[in-house]
Amino acid sequence: MKIRAPLTALLLLTLAARVATAANTGADPTGDEIRRLSLEEVNAFLKNDRAAMARLWSDDFVVTNPLNKFVTKRQVLGMVDSGFLVIPTFERQIDYLRVYGDIVIVAGRETVVWGGRMPNAGKSENLRFTAVWMKQGGRWQQIARHANIVPPQPSVSPP
Repeated sequence: MKIRAPLTALLLLTLAARVATAANTGADPTGDEIRRLSLEEVNAFLKNDRAAMARLWSDDFVVTNPLNKFVTKRQVLGMVDSGFLVIPTFERQIDYLRVYGDIVIVAGRETVVWGGRMPNAGKSENLRFTAVWMKQGGRWQQIARHANIVPPQPSVSPP
């Protein structure tokens, strides 16, 4: 009986370590799916693919955009259609992703070069973003987004 207790404890610790390792290796199908869809969104902007954008965003999608305007899906797609919103260079880094059942919160950094008739066309800017995805009708769609321009940081010289 004395041998069984340490052996049982060892087996439980091994099992707990395997579960913890699986949790830390990104074995998260929902998170992986949202990362894939987020990359699809970046590619849709790079290819100016309005149909992909429309598919990825819910009909009630809203954005507080880097121009500090609150806009709807219809308005964003209108900016794409008119040639106002063009992003020829777009990199996204996800720093945070949290699944809450049928809702996923994503936050991170983006570097874009604006094109089209954007006020900063031709300029590269760094953004911080937060996106909210929701499973609707059996598929994930983005329902809200906020993105702001990160102001350039002043150079600090060592004393």
